[in-house]
Formats: sequence, structure tokens, C-alpha cells
Amino acid sequence: MTNSTHTMNDTQLRVKAIALLKTELGMATTLRFLALMNQNSTTDYVEISRQIYEEQQLDEIFTRAKQNWKS
Repeated sequence: MTNSTHTMNDTQLRVKAIALLKTELGMATTLRFLALMNQNSTTDYVEISRQIYEEQQLDEIFTRAKQNWKS
């Protein structure tokens, strides 16, 4: 673990953790996991998704989505 995790605020930590889960588990399994963990949560997943994808180009996102759809 890097020292940068100690300087993150709660939102940044959530965003990073979800991005890592998505990388390791894929989007569908990550969403399933989050649903199981946060059944009574008020976490704003739309905002988290915006933060995850904000630095990515739309064509990158679509290309990756197409690749994941096939597998």
C-alpha cells in the first residue's frame, strides 16, 4: 500500500477502491458486490462513476465496453 492512501479523503478512497474492484472483478461483479455490501447505503454511485470515468475519452470507454461485452 502506498502512502497516498493516507492522504485521500473518504470519497477519493471509495472511488479508488471501486476502480480497483472493477479492474479485478469486472463491472458486473463489482456492482453485485457493492449491492451486497451496501444494501442500506446512501452512497451516490452515479457520482462515483463520474469520478472514475472523468479523465477517460468516450471512445476509450466504449471500446473497453465492447471488449468486455464479448467476453
